[in-house]
Amino acid sequence: MNIRRNIAISENGFIFNPLTGDSFSVNETGLFILQKLKEGETRETIMSTLQEEFELDANSAEIDLNDFLSMLKSYQLTEYEDA
Repeated sequence: MNIRRNIAISENGFIFNPLTGDSFSVNETGLFILQKLKEGETRETIMSTLQEEFELDANSAEIDLNDFLSMLKSYQLTEYEDA
């Protein structure tokens, strides 16, 4: 999954979508995930890093990541992937 290229993300978790004019705030975990997505990290790598960085078990990391990625899609902050 890729974040749209035109999405602005500040260091403190403020997100701006210039396409829609919408803005959002995310917590430390959300910002961490966004940064990893922008760096091109895979879902599996992000999940593993979440476990290490935030001391989560595998199940919690997977649920948190999937919920956050679903939210990004619902707010149209991601690019479509080829099937």
